[in-house]
Amino acid sequence: MIGRGAVADLVMGARMAVTGGREGWTRALLTAVGVGIGVAMLLLATAVPGALDARQARGDARDDLRMGERVAAGPGTLLVHPVDIEFRGRPVRGRLVRPEGPAAPVPPGLTALPGTGEVVVSPALRRLLDSPAGPLFAPRLGGARVTGTIADEGLAGPHELAYYLGDDRLTDAHGATRLDRFGGGLPGEGLGPVLMLLVAVIFVVLLLPIAVFLGSAVRYGGERRDRRLAALRLVGADTTMVRRIAAGEAAAGALLGVAVGIGFLLAGRQLVPLVTLYDISVYASDIRPPTALLLAVVLAVPALAVLVAMLALRAVVVEPLGVTRRGTPVRRRLWWRLLLPAAGLAVLLPVAGLREGDGGITRWLVPAGAVLLLIGTVTLLPWLTDLLVRRLRGGPVPWQLAVRRVQLDSATSARLVNGIAVAVAGTIGLQMLFAGVAGDFTTASGQDTSRAQAQVQFRDQPDLARVLRQLGGAEGVTAATGTLSTGATVGSPDGPPVEIRVGDCAALAEFARLDRCADGDTFLVSDPGDPVAVPAGAMLTVEDGSRWRVPTTARTAQARPDPAGWLQNGVLVTPGAVGTRTLGPLRSTVYLQLDPAAPDAVEHVRNATAAIDLTTPVSVLSPTIESPKFADIRRGLAIGTVVTLVLIATSMLVGTLEQLRERRRLLAMLVAVGTRRSTLGWSVLWQTALPVGVGLVLAVGFGLGLGAALLRMVQAPVSIAWPVVGFSVGLGALTVLAVTGLSLPLLWRLTRADGLRTE
Repeated sequence: MIGRGAVADLVMGARMAVTGGREGWTRALLTAVGVGIGVAMLLLATAVPGALDARQARGDARDDLRMGERVAAGPGTLLVHPVDIEFRGRPVRGRLVRPEGPAAPVPPGLTALPGTGEVVVSPALRRLLDSPAGPLFAPRLGGARVTGTIADEGLAGPHELAYYLGDDRLTDAHGATRLDRFGGGLPGEGLGPVLMLLVAVIFVVLLLPIAVFLGSAVRYGGERRDRRLAALRLVGADTTMVRRIAAGEAAAGALLGVAVGIGFLLAGRQLVPLVTLYDISVYASDIRPPTALLLAVVLAVPALAVLVAMLALRAVVVEPLGVTRRGTPVRRRLWWRLLLPAAGLAVLLPVAGLREGDGGITRWLVPAGAVLLLIGTVTLLPWLTDLLVRRLRGGPVPWQLAVRRVQLDSATSARLVNGIAVAVAGTIGLQMLFAGVAGDFTTASGQDTSRAQAQVQFRDQPDLARVLRQLGGAEGVTAATGTLSTGATVGSPDGPPVEIRVGDCAALAEFARLDRCADGDTFLVSDPGDPVAVPAGAMLTVEDGSRWRVPTTARTAQARPDPAGWLQNGVLVTPGAVGTRTLGPLRSTVYLQLDPAAPDAVEHVRNATAAIDLTTPVSVLSPTIESPKFADIRRGLAIGTVVTLVLIATSMLVGTLEQLRERRRLLAMLVAVGTRRSTLGWSVLWQTALPVGVGLVLAVGFGLGLGAALLRMVQAPVSIAWPVVGFSVGLGALTVLAVTGLSLPLLWRLTRADGLRTE
């Protein structure tokens, strides 16, 4: 039980946290802002999984993909054809719809299905159509009239580009899917062990700097607090009372910070719908931390503040006439600081060779090992900073002021940059892991972008001349070649399948190596790896059941991968060899070369394609294909890194401002005796740069160690991406310059003559 006297001491400490006039309120405000930023980031991190789940739930509710499920036509069915396209790199989710009866299902977010020639669009797409870029996208809608807006429940996020377009020409024979309801699609596949490893380490790397920052924020105002406690000792308080008062003051400041953090989250989430990062956006209502985690943060932060305050008091002796720091003459010990990173490596290195099905203890060992290794940066930074500055002598006046300040209290300076060190170390380790496993999630597509940059395949467009004329005439297209193709079998309908492709000599040369070619020639294309061969004079059964005999004058040719990377076996026919005969249903395939100086060339191609057939996509050729899940995780890392860097810069700024306030009388005295303000500005820069430089050196070493350990776990070769290391170090240096620049206005104000006033 806590006695009445102990409660009174805690209450006194809480009052001291928020009293003391302007000085006290400023101190409390700085602490509250510092702790509030960390709390808001922690709560935001706990809300991210729920926000992504909410996005996924809305996507599942509107799902219209069916694999092998057949629905009979009736008054309650709907035909849907997906039209997933892009506009200037942004994905656009389009759906053509045609109700087959009065009870046809309506997708979420719509009150009624659009009629023929009508389109319902998302708010973001409506804004796009009303913008100067609107005329470039409008042709994709086939001239339809916008009649409504999709509500929030029908969209993954507020910035999603989506539409539903009514089309009475849809049939299930031409790729449309028949539905009797929306939702209930196939569940998504889970993440493999390597991707799970990436997710686990990303959470550690992004959340650990926040925890480090919170530990520093609750120490704001430490020097003035110690002087207040000395005054209490002068009026009769004993050591136990002093500790209880300090605990009450720390808990009150932390609780105020928790309240401010919740306020930051509530205010900040209203701005969330305005932000889109890597095509991901969420609604404000999606940002809701789970109740259990919210309570955990509310209880853990004051407990952390009290613990840190008690640990800080162990290093000082509070006497009635002042404060004596025990730690000044005692050198920091190294051995225990090496235990944490050594333990982290000992945990990570034995866990090697992740495979499908691995889990259980491995899922806990990986984050635990990463935490131990990264915390080693935090424990070693004060020791290494102290070791470095203890040997520094001489130099310009700003340098000497900075060095002397760091020599007096290297731990405080190190606390300011702990977050940078942890974030840089984690980023380097993660980027090494990403680079090491990228080959497993990025495959060569075989597509030759030197021959074509875009491909268009029409399901049923026999008029190739018209197709080439419209696509080849699109703005930004420099060349267009195309062929007509149909499927056939050798001999009977049950014979080996082959492809019949009709085109001029230039177009056919994209599919085979032709020694010579003229109109009227026929070529039998063979692939050495495919046993199917078509002899000259063979009878082919075409898809529509008609039969066509290969000319006896046909010559053989070696197959060549087309620009899309496919190696095909079949018959290449020039128009003169076909004559007036039809070969059943024909499909058009067109390859386009685009002008690299025309950035919207592919958009004009999409518009020209939509004028022919709204359902036909345009494929942009690329030499590599990246796994969508791997790309999503990489985007998540980029988003988290941006947010963490903003947090670190803000925390450093708040900490620097607090330190300047603590020394305002000293700064004013220096100016009063003739020290130039520019000298003090440079001293603030060096005072921050010294521990940052030490921290970045540590971060590079520990980041490389973390990356090597993670690569060994996935049995990937260890390689160092030096550009990533340089970029991470550069960000740390840029943060120092930004913090110094933003702190200068307060420095100029604190060095005025009224800074000498005391009460």
